[in-house]
Amino acid sequence: MFILPCYAALVGRGVFALIVAAMVATAASASFTTFESGQVRPLALSPDGARLYAVNTPDDESLAGELVNVPVCYDGPYGPDLPDVAAFGQCDVEEVIGRHLALEYRVFVVGFVPGFAYMAPVDPKIAAPRRPSPRLRVPAGSVAVAAGQTGIYPAETPGGWSLIGRCPIKPYDPDRSEPFLFHPGDRVRFHRISESDYRSASEWGDE
Repeated sequence: MFILPCYAALVGRGVFALIVAAMVATAASASFTTFESGQVRPLALSPDGARLYAVNTPDDESLAGELVNVPVCYDGPYGPDLPDVAAFGQCDVEEVIGRHLALEYRVFVVGFVPGFAYMAPVDPKIAAPRRPSPRLRVPAGSVAVAAGQTGIYPAETPGGWSLIGRCPIKPYDPDRSEPFLFHPGDRVRFHRISESDYRSASEWGDE
């Protein structure tokens, strides 16, 4: 299974580069790259058309990404790994949820499967590592954290991140006028919803 990890480096005066690593054959591999220049021109990477982006920080409104507000249900069966993340952070489950809600995240890249947005930074206290034994089937819509990143699984896939909630909105829907919910450079805030609100809003057919 291919994975597309990506990391961003803060450089210059309020400008950061969003780097997409070449596709790698193991989930354990990751590429860290730092640029000292202010901007990088887009570059297509084979085989999957991954791209190298440079995006100005929000002080340049012409280049800043959109702010995307995302509902998440952390309750009931939707956050099965919350106790493990709480144990990692030596805190209770409600603190994990609060810390996940407290930050604004930046989308580094959309890859791995269509619509999966790698977002960061996650609060270090809840930045649990990848799970030692990946699941063979992660439910679509699962909100997860791993190694300082957070993301939403846009389809049922294998995965090794810790599942802390469920989003009722599809990150990728080819039938929408805009199929992708997230784009590189976007800013993301999560807000909490109840189980009943999740079931009412779910686009996954699991209501």
